[in-house]
Amino acid sequence: MALKRKLIKERVPTSEIPVRERINSFKEVNLGYTFELAVKEAERCLQCPYNYAPCIKGCPVHIDIPGFISKLVEYRDNPDKAVKEALNVIWACNSLPATTGRVCPQEDQCEMNCVMGKVGDKINIGKLERFVADYAREHGIDEELLFEIVPKIEKKGQKVAIIGAGPAGLTAAGELAKLGYDVTIYEALHEAGGVLMYGIPEFRLPKEIVQSEIEKLKKLGVKILTDHIVGKTVTMEELLEEYDAVFIGSGAGTPRFINAPGINLNGIYSANEFLTRVNLMKAYKFPEYDTPVKVGKRVIVIGAGNTGMDAARSARRFGAEVIIAYRRGPEDVSARVEEVEHAKEEGIKFEFFLNPVEFIGDGKGNLKAVKFEKMKPLDEKDSRGKRKIVGTGEYVTIETDTVIIAIGKHPNRLIVNTPGLKVERGKIVVDENLMTSIPGVFAGGDAIRGEATVILAMGDGRRAAKAIHEYLTKKREEQRENA
Repeated sequence: MALKRKLIKERVPTSEIPVRERINSFKEVNLGYTFELAVKEAERCLQCPYNYAPCIKGCPVHIDIPGFISKLVEYRDNPDKAVKEALNVIWACNSLPATTGRVCPQEDQCEMNCVMGKVGDKINIGKLERFVADYAREHGIDEELLFEIVPKIEKKGQKVAIIGAGPAGLTAAGELAKLGYDVTIYEALHEAGGVLMYGIPEFRLPKEIVQSEIEKLKKLGVKILTDHIVGKTVTMEELLEEYDAVFIGSGAGTPRFINAPGINLNGIYSANEFLTRVNLMKAYKFPEYDTPVKVGKRVIVIGAGNTGMDAARSARRFGAEVIIAYRRGPEDVSARVEEVEHAKEEGIKFEFFLNPVEFIGDGKGNLKAVKFEKMKPLDEKDSRGKRKIVGTGEYVTIETDTVIIAIGKHPNRLIVNTPGLKVERGKIVVDENLMTSIPGVFAGGDAIRGEATVILAMGDGRRAAKAIHEYLTKKREEQRENA
């Protein structure tokens, strides 16, 4: 008779850098699990059957989560074997686990309906995924696994172009490379990674982690051409002449601004520009890197999503007093709970129900204050399920020398202006197979959704890779019939 296993209700915690140390540094805040702690957390998993497991259903790339977690427990006496087996399960669906383990909103996806949550804390799926990827990288296990995978790839003799080296493009590229296609990514910036490189700060996602995962894709045969702007350096027509299919994963890199007096004053950034300077161009290491970024004594960040939180926490590390001003209430904050908690710990203040109506200058072209209208919530809800808000006619002015606007982004306008490409409200229109109005051209991620999460973009990349494979398989069969 099988022995009953004792349920451990409490989640095994991970350690973090102390607050006083981290606000003066861009070092990663969360330190992750050791193997022993990862096994202890993995033992808590109830091992729901694959066809039932709600965690798998909640994952946009459908990782076999109980499957990879079980390997850590099964081979607990052999850490290298445990991690290799777990990574093999993860890689079947996700080529970037060290990244997704850090930045995915697991609490709203895989962990949200975790059955363990009915009796205790939900399984810490994200931190377990991160552990597997980190341990594999640090011990060369990922290289060992790649060495076994690459020789088995059967080349198809067809070429696919990917536009954009962000989460959607990298995922599609990896999946297609494993299927045997000759894949080339065209990236507009000087480094691959998209939002993973320019948007997410070092203290949440170290850039060496991103580059390490990109290097693995290159070893699968993916070619990456940086400083190539599709629509300028090369046209869509030229890509379609050279490649059998194209995937657009160009993201949402065009910032939204506020239509208010004074918006052009010095001292006002879009979060996109601010974070790109800090992250991709390494302004946080100035003067070691020659990209400056001006952060005043007081910074107001307008917007309370993940981008706003990243901007606020970055500004705090430059020594500024930081206020996050949001026109709604705390219940509508869209940033991850963990990031909000970290922001509060780091001394960032939150001001709710404030809507900016004017940016006030000092008479010399520089920002000196922001005028806000106080808002109030109504009982009625809008189409997104949030309470509607209205102005009260009362105003408050807050002095500041820097504002960072983080109210969202639009898809890349250069791509959406492609002749023949159907676009609605700035987003590329696709069918159920993620094919656009141009035959052989597929799209996914923020280019079709607007600003969304990394893992949703990766889910689109994976779906698109499958659709492209089916499209090109049919194309090969037709060519054989006509030969």
